[in-house]
Amino acid sequence: MIDINSIFHIKNQTEFEDLALQIFKFQFENNKVYRSFCDLLYKHPSEVKTLKGIPFLPIQFFKTREVLSSKAPIKKTFTSSGTSGSETSKHHVTDLNIYQQSFTKGFEQFYGGIEDYVILGLLPSYLERDGSSLIYMVDSMITTSKHPESGFYLNNLSELKDTLTTLDSEGKKVVLIGVSFALLDLVETYQFNLKNTIIMETGGMKGRRKELIRRELHNTLKKGFGVEYIHSEYGMTELLSQAYSKGFGVFNCPPWMTVLTRDTEDALTIQESGKTGGLNIIDLANINSCSFIATQDLGRTNNDGSFEVIGRFDNSDIRGCNLMVL
Repeated sequence: MIDINSIFHIKNQTEFEDLALQIFKFQFENNKVYRSFCDLLYKHPSEVKTLKGIPFLPIQFFKTREVLSSKAPIKKTFTSSGTSGSETSKHHVTDLNIYQQSFTKGFEQFYGGIEDYVILGLLPSYLERDGSSLIYMVDSMITTSKHPESGFYLNNLSELKDTLTTLDSEGKKVVLIGVSFALLDLVETYQFNLKNTIIMETGGMKGRRKELIRRELHNTLKKGFGVEYIHSEYGMTELLSQAYSKGFGVFNCPPWMTVLTRDTEDALTIQESGKTGGLNIIDLANINSCSFIATQDLGRTNNDGSFEVIGRFDNSDIRGCNLMVL
């Protein structure tokens, strides 16, 4: 049996690879959907010795199958937003404590304690539906922050403007996490000059606006908020971990998560750093579902383990996880 706590105490790449191979074996033996996929590829744990040999389950399986590696009762089902009439992904979670640990420790890895910040959520498209894992995460962060000013905003932009201006002028540390179109709505209505506030976009226009290249989006937001950098969060319904960018669209992962790229012409071939390809994500926190996911995002990895998102294979199924085309 794998010790869950070991996931969040990985110290180096060797420990990551050892645990990833253990989790691959565990999921091969306990996840019927993943086992069937591996069998089709003639991949067995006894023959897989490196990360590059592990099969990555196409993310589309979450739309049509129950991807589970646990027999424990399902505590929560997160769903993707999808487009009108499209089939949505369903991520069944049997242990919400693992998700809680993952997003809490992940944020703290890059920003320090959540309680040090006022957390403001400008996520109207997510608040307007049920089943968003992002709303679950931000809601928990709002509670953890213990600041009375923390909270969600929907269409009350005037109130949000007053709150941001007041908090920033008081020198309080603030994180405003918002979907791209709503952040644009805010700066098109009000002008800011923020000194103590982190602006973090979660990507996606959700059909409300034309998709922008990231550079154009960030330049507009930097000017509107009066900040030097725009931060970003990269996550998705099918995962339990997030990567963060502190500027320029370059993302870094927590120690229990890593990103590889696959050849666009040969999905089973993992590429070296620097080449553009499909993003494959290893999320060890997703132990009770599937930790090895082949996404529909295009990007490149860097030698230091960071990565960039360039676009998507299929722009007809836009979802809110940093899908802007560079």
